[in-house]
Amino acid sequence: MNEDQSWKFAQCFGDKGDSDDITEADIISTVEFDQTGDYLATGDKGGRVVLFERNDSKKGVEYRFHTEFQSHEAEFDYLKSLEIEEKINKIKWCKRQNSAHFLLSANDKTIKLWKVFEKSLKVVAENNLGDGPLAPTAGLRIPKLAHHDTIIAAVPRRVYANAHTYHINSISINSDSETYISADDLRINLWNLDISDQSFNIVDIKPANMEELTEVITAAEFHPHQCNTFMYSSSKGTIKLCDMREAALCDQYAKVLEAPEDPANRSFFSEIIQSVSDIKFSQDGRYILSRDYLTLKIWDINMDNQPVQTINIHDELRSKLCDLYENDCIFDKFECVFSGDGSNMMTGSYSNNLHIYNRDTLAETVLAADKSIFKSKKLGSAKNKMGLSRGPGRSGMSTMDDIDFNKKILHSSWHPRENTIAVAATNNLFIFT
Repeated sequence: MNEDQSWKFAQCFGDKGDSDDITEADIISTVEFDQTGDYLATGDKGGRVVLFERNDSKKGVEYRFHTEFQSHEAEFDYLKSLEIEEKINKIKWCKRQNSAHFLLSANDKTIKLWKVFEKSLKVVAENNLGDGPLAPTAGLRIPKLAHHDTIIAAVPRRVYANAHTYHINSISINSDSETYISADDLRINLWNLDISDQSFNIVDIKPANMEELTEVITAAEFHPHQCNTFMYSSSKGTIKLCDMREAALCDQYAKVLEAPEDPANRSFFSEIIQSVSDIKFSQDGRYILSRDYLTLKIWDINMDNQPVQTINIHDELRSKLCDLYENDCIFDKFECVFSGDGSNMMTGSYSNNLHIYNRDTLAETVLAADKSIFKSKKLGSAKNKMGLSRGPGRSGMSTMDDIDFNKKILHSSWHPRENTIAVAATNNLFIFT
């Protein structure tokens, strides 16, 4: 992507009205392109998964509704007197092997493998039941089935349950397409996609005495090419690379990436804001992108003493951490993502703003995923209201008073082969190209 890439609003799915009365179940909780970019999946707090497919009949980038299914239902754990939400935490697409799609969806406790495929509906076209009694000479006819309609069906092929004591925050499919990992606050499990009744515990940071607990796992991901390597991040701001060839239990990590703390910025909230909310490998596996509350960091896996780049996303909030702690915004978990070619990074912020950075020049583009764009497009003035700004160090948000903390971009996904992005803004899905 060149620096002069001019982003434009392409589509908006979901309620386009002005009403602030949003149904909790409709809030999008995860967004994910498949490996081809021709399909896009979203999960919401109501446990539904909605799939969109690329509409090739149109000239520009356009996606259309493909299918929707209820992935998870709300459950109650009677042993722990705990309600398990139906909210979809993560969706991951499996590599496509045939005409059907397979994808993993996870709520707090259970992971399911879904098969989505075209199913032909047939009806009986000819049979022996006429209007009157059959003539003795007529003979019996074999009933015939005729094609009536084609529907998109979704069936759960595997249910991977009862393996996590704590809430699942990540799932990641291995490059061998045979195994995947699932991570909760204290453990990471390795699964075979074909075996749902057993998994191997490969990371366990739970102390013998829970009062000694000092950190939790916040995210985990497999290396895009090396099937033996994975990484996980912690609430202490560290990223640990593990090699499964070394030992069955990967408590002894191969490498730890940790940024030295600036004593000048030390405060009561330091431990909270240094917690890593998301980590991603670049497609070549050389770089790691990590997001904490105030910054976006790029790491080279060959240099573990400090990040290659540190980008301040909203440094103006540093003086307001006390207010953000009181309204719980300081615990918001923003995701981050590399572009398909690794030359750009994207992460979300408040006021429905989305920040895109060029990896080499750090030139910044701020997109506003707001319904006003949809309306202004109808009025023919979309470009004027896009809220684009460029240049390193420009944040697109001038003062604290301008920031709407109720509108935040937590989830987004980048098309693997082109500059198309999908962004979840509350109950709307925006597509920019």
